[in-house]
Amino acid sequence: MTTWRDLDGAATEPRQQPAAVTIGVFDGVHRGHQAVLAAARAASGAPVVAVTFEPHPLAVLAPDREPPRLTTIERRIELLHAHGADEVRVLAFDQEMAAWDPTDFVTRVLVEELRATDVVVGENFRFGAKAAGDLELLRSVGGESGFRTTGLALDGRTEPYSSTLVRQHVAAGRMAEAAAVLGRPHEVSGVVVEGDKRGRELGFPTANVPVDDTYAVPPDGVYAGRVDIGDEVLPAAISVGSNPTFDGTERRVESYVIDQPQHGSLDLYGRTIRVELVRRLRGMEAFDTVDALVAQMHDDVNDTRAVLAELS
Repeated sequence: MTTWRDLDGAATEPRQQPAAVTIGVFDGVHRGHQAVLAAARAASGAPVVAVTFEPHPLAVLAPDREPPRLTTIERRIELLHAHGADEVRVLAFDQEMAAWDPTDFVTRVLVEELRATDVVVGENFRFGAKAAGDLELLRSVGGESGFRTTGLALDGRTEPYSSTLVRQHVAAGRMAEAAAVLGRPHEVSGVVVEGDKRGRELGFPTANVPVDDTYAVPPDGVYAGRVDIGDEVLPAAISVGSNPTFDGTERRVESYVIDQPQHGSLDLYGRTIRVELVRRLRGMEAFDTVDALVAQMHDDVNDTRAVLAELS
């Protein structure tokens, strides 16, 4: 499996064999994206190449409208492979690429570089300068260039699957609804940093990840979830916020691993973890006493156990 970081890298070694190609930003690799990958897999016996863009095109075209990301580029690549891509080619999106005529984009990327026999995209896919290229143009140019084009409706139960819909659910703390679109729980990832160690003093040691505002993070509160530490996925009660009981100011995702006594002193400092946010249990609140906080934390752990048991 090959990952290409930019078009220049891809151009040094154009594909020698035909490919079924799908193109998109693929932020989150949600169920709609997964359907597109499956259709590309079924289109022919050729390897499936997923073409994605980094950074998000809006970061170049309208930075003030760039949406919070659902995944890192590394996680996006991993998920694309997991859902059927044999290759992922990451095109470095910049002003020059944004100015490409749609037909030029098709010729350079799909025909010359990837030797596409089939191209599968969401039916609302747009490309080229000023997003002038659409499914109809792709079919027209494809017919002349020798590849078939399939456009899929990214259907959800009540509205089409989209990265925007996931972001809306996450922003509202609707983690079950976000998971229904993604096909898995929404994740927050980051490097574990040293915290205030208050959790350890209270009997609830946590792995702390600073909140990166460029990524989609749900509202402050307590969540049932899991922590993926690379070799294990562990159940956890998760706090998102700034610890108002102790007048905290830095917003963090703090994960307490439950029902795993051997992991109570697990040293994760400096390691990258993924935190799965399964369900919001309650909002963030400041407690009058430490004893009241500790009692609530015990309740949160019990509620987390119940939620995860319900879903197992």
